[in-house]
Amino acid sequence: MILAIESSCDDSSISITHIETKKLIYHKKISQELEHSKYGGVVPELASRLHAIALPAILEECKPWFDQLKAIAVTNEPGLAVTLIEGVTMAKALSIALDIPVLPINHLKGHIYSLFIEKEVQFPLTVLLVSGGHTQLIEVQSHEVMETVATTMDDSYGESFDKVAKMMGLGYPGGPLIEKLAHSGDSSRFAFTVPLWQSPLIAFSYSGLKNQVRLAVEANDMADYPDIAAVFQKIATEHLIQKLKKYFKSTKPKCFAIVGGASANIYLRNEIEALLFPHGASLLLAPLEYCSDNAAMIGRAAVEEYVRGHGTNYDAITVNPRCKL
Repeated sequence: MILAIESSCDDSSISITHIETKKLIYHKKISQELEHSKYGGVVPELASRLHAIALPAILEECKPWFDQLKAIAVTNEPGLAVTLIEGVTMAKALSIALDIPVLPINHLKGHIYSLFIEKEVQFPLTVLLVSGGHTQLIEVQSHEVMETVATTMDDSYGESFDKVAKMMGLGYPGGPLIEKLAHSGDSSRFAFTVPLWQSPLIAFSYSGLKNQVRLAVEANDMADYPDIAAVFQKIATEHLIQKLKKYFKSTKPKCFAIVGGASANIYLRNEIEALLFPHGASLLLAPLEYCSDNAAMIGRAAVEEYVRGHGTNYDAITVNPRCKL
């Protein structure tokens, strides 16, 4: 079995995955959302301190499987430096104590493997990764070959939801709050423009849309917030759809997936499904409980690393906060 640790941001999580069967033997996640909500976003130093409490508490429950572990997996890139260190430090200590190798796992690759928890992989695949820190379009040929073909120029899709929620004083995380508020809103009331709609670039940008929302919030009352949320969600998603349409002109989709915390947005899922229908392309989605950061996806990616013999010594593990896929 492989024990996996995830601490790239504000979720403390540990899992145990059976190598041969891919079965998830154990999984637990402790969220810090309540602690950070008062600040409207994640406070890195607070997150680090909370990981130092939560991770050892979860690890206590994993002791019955220690003698069956073949490796320790840990998210080491990208993420918040002070929170990544908490997980990596624990992984190194376990590697020394149990005399087994460590598997450093890229967090973004982990999100791709959230599609295959307790399943066999299905590659090649075109992946849209949408989260609080990333908006990327990735062509996945295999475990070793993953190419980012488009990324955000500024804010990410998920980050824009968080920031809009903060403008409205709704709390954190903003994605579910904006989605819920938008249900009762009029998505045609405000004339927000779609970012980069005239640009031929296959790229994403949300800073301009965020500013349009800020002006609308300042000029209107709280009673208008549902309409602002509905228009924002519509335009933020339409931006993704427009860029995907441009990309599909040269690269026809066959198997497409959405991953990352923001992939739990039902409006986005429905719009992507409608986009893919004329192409006859299939859509893969991770179960809702595995869309946000979790150790189960890290453990699933680690299985693929382990069977390829990629384990390393504990002293070779480094933290790379800004690393990409």
